[in-house]
Amino acid sequence: MSKLSSKLLKWYTKNARVLPWRGHPDPYAVWISEIMLQQTRVETVIPYFEKWMKKFPTVRSLAKADEHDVLNLWEGLGYYSRARNLHKAAQVVADQFDGKLPRSVAELRILPGVGRYTAGAIASIAFGLNEPVLDGNLHRVYARLFNVDIPADSTEGEELLWNIATENLPKGRAGDFNQAMMDLGATICLPKNPRCLLCPLLGECEAQKLGVQEERPVLKPKADVPSVVHASAIIVQRGRVLLAKRPSEGLLGGMWEFPNGEVTGDPLRGLPNAIRAGYGLKVRVGEAVTIVQHAYSHFRVTVHAYRCELIETSKKENLKWVKISELDDLPMGKIDRQIARKLSDGQV
Repeated sequence: MSKLSSKLLKWYTKNARVLPWRGHPDPYAVWISEIMLQQTRVETVIPYFEKWMKKFPTVRSLAKADEHDVLNLWEGLGYYSRARNLHKAAQVVADQFDGKLPRSVAELRILPGVGRYTAGAIASIAFGLNEPVLDGNLHRVYARLFNVDIPADSTEGEELLWNIATENLPKGRAGDFNQAMMDLGATICLPKNPRCLLCPLLGECEAQKLGVQEERPVLKPKADVPSVVHASAIIVQRGRVLLAKRPSEGLLGGMWEFPNGEVTGDPLRGLPNAIRAGYGLKVRVGEAVTIVQHAYSHFRVTVHAYRCELIETSKKENLKWVKISELDDLPMGKIDRQIARKLSDGQV
């Protein structure tokens, strides 16, 4: 065992975070936690994980679930393809692996939504296999420890960091080592103002020795994030509101939304054409209700919501009249949930 791994594991023994999926006897729990933790903070994940394990305690219970219920439970975590992939993967595990999560990285990577990092995390943490992991936080930690000065998000940088992670893996302690590195990145080796003086690897960090720790990792310049404007129609008749279900694949797949469309210029003037083009509906636009803004990973959107009167309906199969009292039962993205709450609270 190297000096680095020895120091880190000693620190981890005393400072490991107490998390509900750690020490769980079922590899399924590790899998669920790793998917939830992708691009999501631990504090946010914990209550979702606990609710999930109560609702879907086993692979088979998840496999048998309706996608509607899966998305409903996931609402608020974002990146909804993760939930859809979990559901599909559970069905694969139930059908092809007798309901038991496969052990090898190769078999784990067959599952929808399981990439190189997630497969390594499950294999090492749940099954004790000698597999490395590398996520966004560990890009930063390894880049600082070994003073990697090429972009960590480039093909060359990514491969170099995977090699570093593999070479420094203590055989027989991979699961603990990987979790220790995760904890180090989350509590000590922070993106800004890293707590170097408290780091158990202070004497091992090449970037810190050179005083360039806050310049690592090196990243490629980010492209500007575009902004778009949408207009949304709130169409209410006799205590029911007209909603549309998004396609199963793609952004917010399978979620429900108020009919809307991208507009240029004045949102009020652009809304009727956008609704007709997207849903085959003809509406008369009424009063403005709210403006909601949200940032996705690849664009920002501002949504102008208006109370509308339905002039001509449509035969689109994804449209559905829903009682206002039942809006909470339908999975929605953050924008439409904000609009739905105003409607449920009588503010529309």
